[in-house]
Amino acid sequence: MTAPRPGDPLLDGPHDPEHDPRASYVLEPSHVASLTGRIVATTGRTAEVRSPVNDAPLAHVPQSSPEDVAEAFARARTAQQVWAGTPAEARAEVLLRFHDLVLERAEEVMDLICWESGKARTHAFDEIGHVALTARYYARTGAGTLARRRVPGVVPGLTRVEVNRVAKGVVGVISPWNYPFTMALCDGVAAVMAGNAVVLKPDAQTMLTALLGVELLELAGAPRGLWQVVAGPGPEIGGAVVAHADYVCFTGSTATGRRIAAGCAERLIGCSLELGGKNPMLVLADADVERAAEGAVRASFSNAGQLCVSTERIFVADAVYEAFVDRFVARTQALSLGAGTGWGIDVGSLVSAAQLEKVTAHVDDAVAHGAAVLTGGRHRPDLGPYVFEPTILEGVNPSMACFAEETFGPVVALHRFTDEADAVARANEGDFGLNAAVFGRDAAHARRVARALHCGTVNVNEGFAATFGSIAAPMGGMRSSGLGRRQGAEGLLRFTESQSVATQRLLPLAPSLGLDDRRYAVALTAALRAMKRLGRA
Repeated sequence: MTAPRPGDPLLDGPHDPEHDPRASYVLEPSHVASLTGRIVATTGRTAEVRSPVNDAPLAHVPQSSPEDVAEAFARARTAQQVWAGTPAEARAEVLLRFHDLVLERAEEVMDLICWESGKARTHAFDEIGHVALTARYYARTGAGTLARRRVPGVVPGLTRVEVNRVAKGVVGVISPWNYPFTMALCDGVAAVMAGNAVVLKPDAQTMLTALLGVELLELAGAPRGLWQVVAGPGPEIGGAVVAHADYVCFTGSTATGRRIAAGCAERLIGCSLELGGKNPMLVLADADVERAAEGAVRASFSNAGQLCVSTERIFVADAVYEAFVDRFVARTQALSLGAGTGWGIDVGSLVSAAQLEKVTAHVDDAVAHGAAVLTGGRHRPDLGPYVFEPTILEGVNPSMACFAEETFGPVVALHRFTDEADAVARANEGDFGLNAAVFGRDAAHARRVARALHCGTVNVNEGFAATFGSIAAPMGGMRSSGLGRRQGAEGLLRFTESQSVATQRLLPLAPSLGLDDRRYAVALTAALRAMKRLGRA
């Protein structure tokens, strides 16, 4: 992949790409063809992908039909039958090579992430780190987690029990646009480590980034048929993914997640769903104001707020409210905005016109109903088609759309509190429960507050990165924020079925040695009492 050179006729207008960060980005045609050639698609239809950086075309992506989805699953099943018999240690070696390739090709991957999603390069790097961490974690721990294990049998010495972990088969992954590299790969990496194949349907806006990830995985040694890719609108082919998968991973809206869960329930297959959030942050009375303000900026405005675990509500204790607001506003106003692929941009672009419309509507509605804009609140077309200023609102109330609805943009509302228990109760309001943050100098007390929050992940003195980057810790939502967990042992074992194999020795679990039914029951009762006295589980 190369950037265009000055004078290249494919440049979008007269921009010099060495000086204009919004100059068009052109992929090598042969590489585009190689990437899109991985898509299982026979319809003859294509969809144009345009960059939110400057609205320039990036590629025409072949579109799949439901029949193509069925074919992708058939191919994946063939490959999975061989892969399931590959030792876990050999699968781990593939993931370790993938880890190295992701780091070696990081600049290229970040370029493509920026051009397809519009995010700042520093947040594109977050994806590089997360995918590498995920691959390494499962490569190092996967064999042990999946290993056959012994558990106690019903009769000590007579009953031997082993528990095996059996791969589900073919996992369907439906990934979003906001983190196009990590969300397309992190679930599938664990699935592959567990012995499964994958059929991936990335979001239409970020197909090329996902395809580049699959290319790197195959360069690392994964069999080509093991990871299939389909493309098309969710309403057209999403149902086909659910209809053929043995397990489904979905990251996206709660409304779509509910439909996927219903489809999985109909087929009696499992699913894991990371859905929406209206994530709270609590700044306690003893918080380090400067640290809390810095954390709030990253928690609220990373990836222009287009992050499932992004903070959208901040509850601040009276004792530090004024000082916190002063520092939070000042730090927000110091952020650099823009659309491009270079370092130095703090807040990048929204991904699309639809996302810009939603963010603008939430801010306009809040202002119309009496909220105050402390900073931001404006679309900045001078910086990029969909750039919107980081926005801090005060006075948000239930009459406003942004009070309870997820904005999924660079907009955060401030709320003052006097009583800590009341702040916890307000933070727990609503149906969501994905991520939260607590800032306070007394870390032990902050952790106690964290345990009272109804969220799947809670960060103390950090916004989201501490839990998100700790791959050994499970991550997911409560309530309407989802089902299941990615990361940690849970994130691997979800892709397996447990199989118990018990071997009975010498005596059957039935009357024997001349005992009739009654005397057998008496003997078994005595044995049960003895095992309790011995402390046996």
